[in-house]
Amino acid sequence: MDRRRFFTKSLATGLIFSSMPSFAGTLAQKQKLFRIVHITDTHIFPSDKVEHAMSRLMNEISQMKEKPDFVLHTGDHIMDSLDNSKDRVAKLWEAWTEYFKNKLTYPMYACIGNHDVWGWSMEDDSVKSDPMFGKAWAISMLGLSDRYYSFENKGWKFICLDSSYYLEEKHTYTAKLDEEQFNWLQKELKDTNTKTPVCVVSHIPILSASVFYHGDNAKSGDWQVPGAWMHIDSKEIKNLFYQYPNVKVALSGHMHLIDKTEYLNVNYHCNGAACGAWWKGKFQEFEPTYAVIDFFSDGTVNTELIPY
Repeated sequence: MDRRRFFTKSLATGLIFSSMPSFAGTLAQKQKLFRIVHITDTHIFPSDKVEHAMSRLMNEISQMKEKPDFVLHTGDHIMDSLDNSKDRVAKLWEAWTEYFKNKLTYPMYACIGNHDVWGWSMEDDSVKSDPMFGKAWAISMLGLSDRYYSFENKGWKFICLDSSYYLEEKHTYTAKLDEEQFNWLQKELKDTNTKTPVCVVSHIPILSASVFYHGDNAKSGDWQVPGAWMHIDSKEIKNLFYQYPNVKVALSGHMHLIDKTEYLNVNYHCNGAACGAWWKGKFQEFEPTYAVIDFFSDGTVNTELIPY
C-alpha cells in the first residue's frame, strides 16, 4: 500500500505555515494514548462505483492491526441535500447507511457538513415547514445529541462544532458559529481542566492554507477567500483559542485539499476527502484519502494520510 506520511512529505501533501515555534516537550513526557481514524467528505450517493470504493475503505480500516478507538467523520456524509427533493435526500441517506454506517466496526463521532443540511438552497417556502428541514435530518441520521457537542477520550477533550451558518435571504450558507454556539464554546474551554489537551473538530476549516488554491480566487488581482470555504469568524475563534493554551489541534475537511497550518501553537489539519474529486479521481494533486491520527500525552498528534 502507498502510505504517505503527513509530516515527512509535506511538499507532496500540502503547505505548512507557522507563526511561531512549538515545543513538544521531552520524550520522557510523551506517551501515545490512543489512535483514531479521521474520515471526511464521503459525499455518498447510490452508485456501484461509490459502493465499491466505500467497501474497500471500510474493509481497510476494519483490518487495521492497531485498532483505532473510534472513527471521526467531519461532515458531508452524503452527496448533497441543500437543493434536492425529499425523496432524493432519503435515497442519499439510505446509501450512506448501507455503504458506510452498517459496515462501520468502530464507534463514530460526527460533524454536520454543509451538504448534509436539507433545503437551505431551495426557494420553496413549504420546505421550511417540514420538520426535517435544515439540520434535523442529519442530526437524526448521525445519532447526534445536538448539532455541536463535546466528549473526552483517554485524557483528551474533543469539541465538535457546527460550521454551517444559514444565510436565509441568499438561500445559502457561510462558515460561522452562531452566538449561542460561540458562547457554549467559551464555556466549554473555560470549564476544561487546563492540563487536558483539546482537539477542536469542524467540517469547514477554522484556518487553512489550502483555501488559497481551491479555485480561481486571485483573478481580481487580490486574494478572495469566500466565507463558505473557511470560517469567516476565524479571528474571533483564534483569539478565544489563544486564551487557552491547552487547545492543541483543530481537525477539518471540506476543501478536498490537504494542508497543515500552525498558528499560535495550534495545529490546524485539513485532511482531504474520502471521495477525492467527488468520486471522479484526484482533486488537484490529492487522491481519495483518509487519516490515521495518534494522540499523545503531551498534547501533540501524529497524522498519517493514507490514499486508498
